[in-house]
Amino acid sequence: MEKIEFNLDATDLKIMRLMQENARINNADIARELGMAPSGILERVKKLENKKVILAYHAKINPVAVGQKLLSYIFIKTVDIIGDETVGKQLAEIPEVLEVHDIAGEDGYLIKVRTSDNEGLVDLMRKHLSKIDGITSTRTTIVLQTIKEEQNIVIPTN
Repeated sequence: MEKIEFNLDATDLKIMRLMQENARINNADIARELGMAPSGILERVKKLENKKVILAYHAKINPVAVGQKLLSYIFIKTVDIIGDETVGKQLAEIPEVLEVHDIAGEDGYLIKVRTSDNEGLVDLMRKHLSKIDGITSTRTTIVLQTIKEEQNIVIPTN
């Protein structure tokens, strides 16, 4: 695997922190915060996007508001050989699957899913997981209460 060098400076990191806090922040507000010209901020943000440092912009939706009340993690054992991503790619195509991780240990994958309720989870397992060749077993953990669920990463202060 090729190592990618991003070469980020302190200003890039500050921009990233501000944008991660509020993706709707405009260039003028970032410029004011950093004491720079808005055109300079626009140029830096475009470079961060082009270098694939900033990957996307999202609105964070309350899952309960759209009936997705049940959060589960499913450990999946497969017959995949190391490096084969066939099952992982099929898992990633399931709309209720929020994350797919190829993991070390006995299980081949760990997925994070949101469904409406227990019946929705059973439905997902019957209609989707059971149809994927290569899955030998699953082990499901249902989340009773979420204390913290965050997508923000720690951005170094340099």
